[in-house]
Amino acid sequence: MKVELLQYTPQPEKVVAAAAKLCYSPVGVDKIMEDLTEEKAEKFVGMLMGMGHESPIEHVSFTFAAEGVSRVLTHQLVRHRIASFSQQSQRYVKLEQFEYIIPPSIAEIPEAKEKFIQAMEADQKHYNELVELLYKKHFDQLIQEGKTEKQAKMAAEKMSIEDARYVFPNACETKIVYTMNARTLMNFFHHRCCERAQWEIRQLATEMLKLVKGVAPSLFKYSGPNCLNDPCPEGSMTCGKTLEVREFFKSL
Repeated sequence: MKVELLQYTPQPEKVVAAAAKLCYSPVGVDKIMEDLTEEKAEKFVGMLMGMGHESPIEHVSFTFAAEGVSRVLTHQLVRHRIASFSQQSQRYVKLEQFEYIIPPSIAEIPEAKEKFIQAMEADQKHYNELVELLYKKHFDQLIQEGKTEKQAKMAAEKMSIEDARYVFPNACETKIVYTMNARTLMNFFHHRCCERAQWEIRQLATEMLKLVKGVAPSLFKYSGPNCLNDPCPEGSMTCGKTLEVREFFKSL
């Protein structure tokens, strides 16, 4: 897994503090950034977090890029709907040799790992065969419809991989660019940094949290799973590792 922070709102904590300043003081828009030092911005952000006034943090956003992740992960990621996503298309990109993610629990058992790899190799073989069969069908049909050879080749390849991709597994590696505002990110961290989250998206969330803490430490000081600052909300489903989890994320 590789995760990068591609771009983010410049001076994110000052932007949030300026929005909060406008809410709580008579200052005009031409002066909301005036005398807003890092110390004052941190104080404003701390006040917002303490009050639970989260709307000002929606004014800053963060854009990430991830690769070496599975379709299992991205199916979960896109459920966080207040965000923007751009994912590598299997409809337009022909996968001559698709990469795949092996779950650690499978990788730890030699026999299970061998069967998993065999399944992946079989999927690639079936994909290649389907592409070839579909390509011939579509190419011949397009030629009969009056397309030039060049036009028929281009269209037939796209049409063939469009349907052949159905044999690819959830383990198939993918790449995705996505943008979230700070409020959505905090909600994302609450759910996906939790020990009960699926292992791969939990790993992604933890890497993302490290990245945003590096550029906006005050804003994300208290971010992490729900149990970081409050009692675990999972009830009987708790992982039972609250103290261990708190120590990990507070030192992240």
